[in-house]
Amino acid sequence: MSAEIPKAYDPSQVEDRWFARWTGDDAFHGDAASEKPPYSIVIPPPNVTGVLTLGHVLNNTIQDILARRARQEGKEVMWLPGTDHAGIATQSKVVKALAEEGKSRREIGREKFLERAWEWKEKHGGIIIQQLKKLGCSCDWGRERFTMDEGYSRQVQDCFVHFFNSGHIYRGKRMVNWCPASLTALSDEEVIMTPKQSKLFYMRYRVAGEEDEFLEIATTRPETLMGDSAVAVNPDDPRYKHLVGKHVIRPFPEAEIPIIADEHIDPEFGTGVLKVTPAHDKADFEIGLRNDLEIIDVLNPDGTLNALAGEEFDGMDRFEARRRAAEKLDEMGLLIRVEEHENKVGISERGGVPIEPRISMQWFLRYPKVEESTRAVAEREIKFRPERWAKTYAHWMENIQDWCISRQLWWGHRIPVWYRKDRAEELQGAESLDKETAGDALHVGVDPPADPGNWVQDDDVLDTWFSSWLWPFATMDEDTRMKFYPTSDLVTGPDIIFFWVARMIMAGYEFTGERPFANVFFTSIIRDKLGRKMSKSLGNSPDPLDLIAKYGADALRFSIMRIAPSGSDVRFIDNRKSEDEESDCPQVEEGRNFANKLWNACRFRQMVGGGVGEIDPGSLSIYDIDILAKLDALAADLERGYESYKFQEIAGKLYEFFWSHYCDWYLESAKRHFRDDADPAARGRTLAVIDTVLARYLQLLHPYMPHITEELWEKLGFGDGGLLMLAELPPTAALDRQAGEAREAGARAEAVFAATTGARHVKAQYHLASKRDVRFVLDPAEEAAGWVEAELDTLKALVGAGEIEVSPGFDQQKGTASFLTPLGKMYLPLEGLIDADAERARIGKELGKVEKDLKSVAAKLANSKFTENAPKEIVEENRARREALKAKVEQLNAMLENLA
Repeated sequence: MSAEIPKAYDPSQVEDRWFARWTGDDAFHGDAASEKPPYSIVIPPPNVTGVLTLGHVLNNTIQDILARRARQEGKEVMWLPGTDHAGIATQSKVVKALAEEGKSRREIGREKFLERAWEWKEKHGGIIIQQLKKLGCSCDWGRERFTMDEGYSRQVQDCFVHFFNSGHIYRGKRMVNWCPASLTALSDEEVIMTPKQSKLFYMRYRVAGEEDEFLEIATTRPETLMGDSAVAVNPDDPRYKHLVGKHVIRPFPEAEIPIIADEHIDPEFGTGVLKVTPAHDKADFEIGLRNDLEIIDVLNPDGTLNALAGEEFDGMDRFEARRRAAEKLDEMGLLIRVEEHENKVGISERGGVPIEPRISMQWFLRYPKVEESTRAVAEREIKFRPERWAKTYAHWMENIQDWCISRQLWWGHRIPVWYRKDRAEELQGAESLDKETAGDALHVGVDPPADPGNWVQDDDVLDTWFSSWLWPFATMDEDTRMKFYPTSDLVTGPDIIFFWVARMIMAGYEFTGERPFANVFFTSIIRDKLGRKMSKSLGNSPDPLDLIAKYGADALRFSIMRIAPSGSDVRFIDNRKSEDEESDCPQVEEGRNFANKLWNACRFRQMVGGGVGEIDPGSLSIYDIDILAKLDALAADLERGYESYKFQEIAGKLYEFFWSHYCDWYLESAKRHFRDDADPAARGRTLAVIDTVLARYLQLLHPYMPHITEELWEKLGFGDGGLLMLAELPPTAALDRQAGEAREAGARAEAVFAATTGARHVKAQYHLASKRDVRFVLDPAEEAAGWVEAELDTLKALVGAGEIEVSPGFDQQKGTASFLTPLGKMYLPLEGLIDADAERARIGKELGKVEKDLKSVAAKLANSKFTENAPKEIVEENRARREALKAKVEQLNAMLENLA
């Protein structure tokens, strides 16, 4: 044995020390020159602005489990870490910091702004990396990458040049999603369609030349009517056929606009008449193109209205303008009514505000390798887990739209396009841009022109995802790529299947000709106990660092894996009343309790002394054989679990084996061998079994709880002083026995344990649980008669009995409790142990109460109004309670019968 194991486990004293030891020994480094088979995984790069969330904890714990398990399997592991520059999020942080100083980015200019952004990144950008280290992540930290590292940035620009030259990238004026908060275009995937309670405004436009004829129009956006250039009806709508070709009067700014016919119009929605605002609605834009309508943009980029909306509205916020436009319509007698209306509103994922459809000059990419990428998932060259996400992926790939890749930001990869100054204004406004038309006035390349003073670079930067879609291979140098690419696994959330996963697959096939990864595991979404997604704004998300400080990183890791089913939502319980209170998370507390259980069991082993012994197969007890067979079964179950990515199931089996099979049963059955009068041979045999079980179990548990297992491995003297994390799993089974012999021993041990449970239960029924001198009688079953007497000492120790008498054909006397077990029928003579009259009175009183409760629940379930109208879970809860009460009635009647 090595150093003494302290009485109490303090994770704060263990976890930081072991992480420092691992990194100091370079234990996480993946050697590209190694001859071992490779295992590689790239971290989904968290935003450089980010801090650790429970989602990060789940995702990165799974990655760490996979990496640590692969090392145990003898593979050369490279888990590549890094961060994403997070264009919009980072720029917003710097803009906010400048605003606090009374400055704006426009005032200080692009160059100074970027200097401030880099300063912010250097100061704050490493926070989440340090937090991941606190969690115990075994990344190859020497390979950490950032999406704006010089080498990485060059590959991003190379990518742009490649696609521009191949004709995949083009520029044009298109209707895009515009974020008024971030002042940039967004891709469709960056817009969250969110149900909102809105208002539907019914208004009327007068038909030109007619005093009393009006068209009634329903709209959710009266603030854009100033940009109306037509009203449209369905050509087959008989109500309006006679009006097509005429005009209506737009109320303000007053103008005649045409009444047109378009098949896009749904006659069933609203009044069947649509105000057409080509500048502010995607469908209207298409109608405008088909009908050659004027495009009137009445909104500024920041969501305020401009001069085209009229003097009264110029500079007014769009939502204030909505209210004022409705008021003005009412004042003019043109507002008919207002109805409540639920519709889906596009919300900017980063800005958190409703987006605006806006016509803007942008850069677009026609996706490459769509067919190959679709087929790769369909034919399981790339396996999605759970498989149902493959259908989601396929649907998106079938309906894929060109990607708007430009962003109106300063922080990011600037588009590598330059315009010669003498033609810059012309080319920057040109919708069609290629080298044939622009000639030598256009430069597209990674490096700037040789005479940069004569050129102007494009103002826009590339979408953040345009850099991160290269992540699996752009992060690796040539040697690393030769060894570790394609990568083995990707662990990510299903919410970025389109943003990132699909795009990485396409980029992988385009630039490397190979799949970027073999498997994609989609994690669960973590929700609170009410089912809400955890977020800072709701105040329902505990800080993982607070949980680590209170419970330990291993406890957090293990507990979150126990509650995270594959691909389903996780309910995480936090009992705090407010964010200011200390974390109170019973699920993580279970993880801490498990760590303490492991610690105490290992400390017990150290306290009984003795060196690490070898197992003598010929001297094993049925309990030794049983626990070793269960250990082998655990190892086999875990292997299957890892193959099918059943991480929750693995955690459950690890917990059940140690807490129940080992601690509750084997260790309790073995403790008698450590008494002063115990047989030395039995003591030595038991120690050898315990050491075998603990050593192998610590290895199996290590990927889930790396710090505490490494500490106990060292303190128990296992592994000849080497690191547990680098110890390969043993190739052979722990139990050198024939399967039939192991099954027989296991069945006998289980029979003893079942008899123990029955005896303990009867003792508890009569309030004798703490008495250890009670006498039991066993009338043995025929199949147990030949071997049960050899196990009586163990049975007595487990039950807490002073004597267990074997008496075939025992004649049960008055006042004797009886119960059936796999060993036979057991009896507990109660005379002298209890006051029979008092006990009968107690049981009778309890029976009356239980019968009353049963009658009440049965009556409720007999009421069809309850069973048909109450929530399903409440009805099921009552049915389960009814069955439990019935069982209790039977039990109490049996107890009374025993006392008769």
